[in-house]
Amino acid sequence: MIVQDVIDHLESLAPSAYAEDFDNVGLLVGDKTAKVSGVLVTLDTLETVVDEAIAKNCNLIVSFHPIIFKGLKKLTGKNYVERVVIKAIKHNIAIYSIHTALDNSYQGVNDMICNQLGLENKKILIPQHGTIKKLTTYVPKHEAEVLRRALFSVGAGSIGNYDNCSFNVEGYGTFKGNDMSSPTIGEKGETHTEHETKITVTFAKHLESRVLKTLFETHSYEEVAYEVITIENKNQHIGMGMIGELTTPLSEKDFLTHLKTKMKTGCIRHSDFLNKDIKKVAVLGGSGSFAINAAKSAGADAFVTADLKYHDFFSSENSILLADIGHYESEQFTKTLLVEHLTKKITNFAIILSNTNTNPVKYF
Repeated sequence: MIVQDVIDHLESLAPSAYAEDFDNVGLLVGDKTAKVSGVLVTLDTLETVVDEAIAKNCNLIVSFHPIIFKGLKKLTGKNYVERVVIKAIKHNIAIYSIHTALDNSYQGVNDMICNQLGLENKKILIPQHGTIKKLTTYVPKHEAEVLRRALFSVGAGSIGNYDNCSFNVEGYGTFKGNDMSSPTIGEKGETHTEHETKITVTFAKHLESRVLKTLFETHSYEEVAYEVITIENKNQHIGMGMIGELTTPLSEKDFLTHLKTKMKTGCIRHSDFLNKDIKKVAVLGGSGSFAINAAKSAGADAFVTADLKYHDFFSSENSILLADIGHYESEQFTKTLLVEHLTKKITNFAIILSNTNTNPVKYF
């Protein structure tokens, strides 16, 4: 198994195409073709984590946070970032970061928080736009079925958890993403020429290169006529934060006690009590002040996040309970999620959960 194989499994959980534009995800250090001796999963890549990887014969570190975030102009070892990169390179250790790609995954960071809190009826809090693409092409009629099956085989026609009515062969009818039956030629037939028909299919944007590669390999024309456009629909399975419901409403104090216990935090900073029960809860792992208004608009009784500043608490405006549980605490279960995912995908290879506590914040 090589590094790229592990990356492919991580991409199946959280495609890097859905990471935020400001982020730095993917393979940050190392050779993607290198043979993997062991995988160490961590929240942060520190020098002590690299030492742990060396001790455990792991030459690939899968980290939630990227060790390289801002541009590096020199590698002199003057700060912890440079020292980590130097040590990793010296010992031939690759570093992969998944960060906001996993934040935006439906089964990612915020799903883990919801599960810890026992929330039901989960939905994305801030769905992403522009994650769905539409391909339109023309194909000789006798090749339409072959091309249709080929595009289905690489994921076209299926968006999120749905197999949509998203594949249309003009003159043949419309097919669901999981409908692999042979089409029946209708009467209206010709669209481009009397020998061609138009095919339209939607697909998730991270599949674009794979869909186009399949189109070119399957189509008989040397020059294929096609168009790809972005559909601006909100994607209900990709985006920041989640919102769900407690099975039984709790008082504000009982909710904070529940939150403190389940999220294993030493301190919760919160806004003023509103003297109402908590039923609907919005969550966003990491720095989530930007989502306060979204949580309020969604009708949340409480919003659980981290890194709220002094003036952020005023934004509650007596309509929502804001709870800051700490950055590390909000994301601490992420590495367990990654270990479980990789273990299911790679059954004959040890995936090691780092035992290094990388939380820089201490409580007195």
